[in-house]
Amino acid sequence: MPRFCRHNRFLERCPICSEPEVRAPSRTPRAAAAKPPGTKPPGTRRRGAGARARGSAAGAPRGEPLRVYTDGSRRGAEDGYACDLLPGLRASEDAARLAEEIAFARARLELLSHDPPGLYAQARAEGRSDPEGAAWRCFLIAYLSPVEGGDPFVGIREALAGVGPDGASDWRTGALPDLTNVPLGPRTSHDPARGSATLAAYRQWVERTRGAAGGEAGAFAGDPAWSPTRRFERLFERLTLPGLGRAGRYELLVALGRLGLYDLEGDSLHFADIRGAASGDPTTVAAKRVFGIGDPVNLERRALALAQAVRVPVEALDLALANWGTGERATLGVPPELRDEQTLAEARAALGL
Repeated sequence: MPRFCRHNRFLERCPICSEPEVRAPSRTPRAAAAKPPGTKPPGTRRRGAGARARGSAAGAPRGEPLRVYTDGSRRGAEDGYACDLLPGLRASEDAARLAEEIAFARARLELLSHDPPGLYAQARAEGRSDPEGAAWRCFLIAYLSPVEGGDPFVGIREALAGVGPDGASDWRTGALPDLTNVPLGPRTSHDPARGSATLAAYRQWVERTRGAAGGEAGAFAGDPAWSPTRRFERLFERLTLPGLGRAGRYELLVALGRLGLYDLEGDSLHFADIRGAASGDPTTVAAKRVFGIGDPVNLERRALALAQAVRVPVEALDLALANWGTGERATLGVPPELRDEQTLAEARAALGL
């Protein structure tokens, strides 16, 4: 009688169930041991000097994985360092650099709050009469990013000059700046291939949000009943514009809050809201290395624990982690030597340095 398999086919015709019957038996360890010395299975290559060199590149001990880094990041030599706050770090040099960047980022936040430089000061002054114009100025700063050097706001000034003699007041009429040759800073979100598309998306977002909320300041004011942290969270979610990366969104809201233009305060780094292309965000990449995990929820928890331990706003970790990860300090419009000495001392103590 014909036999049927579980796929309702004749057993000998089923490509799945008949496979064990036609497959050549595998060579057992006993058979392998019985093979004459020097023989090889058919189709294999002799391992030459090149293969041996690759297997022990740079003199690495046999069986030890090679430490090859392709992200261009700077890493200190492992010296037995261990800290519960930084489970991903094994070098005290890396922890010391992070403490320095936290001290710099904290000092920058304090400067924005009390004595903002350059275009930040102009945005604060403008906010008294035209909060949306001031927000547009801050948006260009966050989107294009201040450059490093003598005049960090040169690119933003060019963009502002491209929409009218007074810059910040004409953007709502339909004129958008040409960003073709505008200098870009290290944390820019601008993609030259997009042209002014992101600026147009921002203007549409302001008009749509203002219409829903009402009032000239409605786009960023939100619901009056919201707390500063709730307002920050909701605006970060709503500002998901084409071409505006996580760094640009976060920096914009931090600047608006620190300059006193809107009641905003970040209480997390908002890793849970990033997906896909945003995975290349420098802050996110650095956080995964520092905290030794990739899950957004645990990243947030460990970032908050670090901020509390060194007694800084969690907002400071956005720039601190990004600068630590790239190995180059993006100053974002403030002097590079800026440093909060008390924060540095507390960070070093909390990190066991």
